[in-house]
Amino acid sequence: MKIFSCQQCGQTVLFENTHCEQCSSSLGFLPDQLVISALKSIDNAWYAMADKSIPAKRWYYCENHQHQVCNWMVEEGGSTFCMACELNRHIPNLEKIEERQAWQQLEFAKHRLVYSLLRLGLPLISKKTEPEDGLSFDFISENNVVPEDVSAMTGHASGQVTINAAEGNSVDREQMREDMKESYRTVIGHFRHEIGHYYWDQLVFDDEQVLADFRALFGDDRASYADALEAHYKTPNPDWQQSFVSVYASSHAWEDWAETWAHYLHIVDTLEMASDLGLSLQPVGSNRQNLAVMVNIDPYRHDNFDEILAQYVPLTFAVNNLNRGMGQPDLYPFVLVPAVRNKLAFIHRLLMAYQAE
Repeated sequence: MKIFSCQQCGQTVLFENTHCEQCSSSLGFLPDQLVISALKSIDNAWYAMADKSIPAKRWYYCENHQHQVCNWMVEEGGSTFCMACELNRHIPNLEKIEERQAWQQLEFAKHRLVYSLLRLGLPLISKKTEPEDGLSFDFISENNVVPEDVSAMTGHASGQVTINAAEGNSVDREQMREDMKESYRTVIGHFRHEIGHYYWDQLVFDDEQVLADFRALFGDDRASYADALEAHYKTPNPDWQQSFVSVYASSHAWEDWAETWAHYLHIVDTLEMASDLGLSLQPVGSNRQNLAVMVNIDPYRHDNFDEILAQYVPLTFAVNNLNRGMGQPDLYPFVLVPAVRNKLAFIHRLLMAYQAE
């Protein structure tokens, strides 16, 4: 994620902001230009100060803006939903305040996910347009009234991503993290994991050479998924740290891919912000120079993945120790062993090749 500013007064603003705290200008995100823009009202529409289009476009807020879950803009004559909200099929029950609050957290995370997918130049097509190959989201809770064929659990199936609304509640999510014995569980982590399954279908499955390279690194996806998960939950792999980014990644090749994909998105999103902030580490002492780094690359476009990791890993050491100083758990509680680095590099090469097509 980048840093954004209000074009009216120059104040730094956040990705989710709808108003500038300094000058009170309305703000909206322009998805075609990937920028937050100050807005000016004009004839029941909005003029976006960051819009470089000629002639200038007339913009409108996404229909979900009224629910305080979206600040993205849509163009005149198009859908009333932005490209992120257009992907929704079912949402939580808005009659209950706790469900509205959970939905807000889910949407904030999903919009950040969609931002990353747009930065990567990946195909982003709604099932409303392409029922077979498109993408859609179900946000499910015990108060939803949904068709019987809709999953009630977080997961992915043929482009349909389901997220349990309870994930938007920090107390419920922490309880699930404890129950599942996970070191890390976040809303955006779920989105990044589940979308990984979708892009495996899009980028790997239909390409014979890519699929062969995938199997050489991640294992055979043809192994029984149900049997693999049953074995995992019965007896988790005690040696998972040697080759996997998480214990769940060791359950099956598909889950290894999805977990690694999620971590790839963690890395590029974090590094983009660090680069935009101009962060650098200059540790005191000659024996600590392995931590010295100046973050100055665009990870969404940079070809050399070794250089991306060389800038990312020292940052994780720094922020983990800062968190510990505040009595908080590590921000990034993972070790990227050589086997995991190779898998991450595979994903990076695949995405760079897709962008070059």
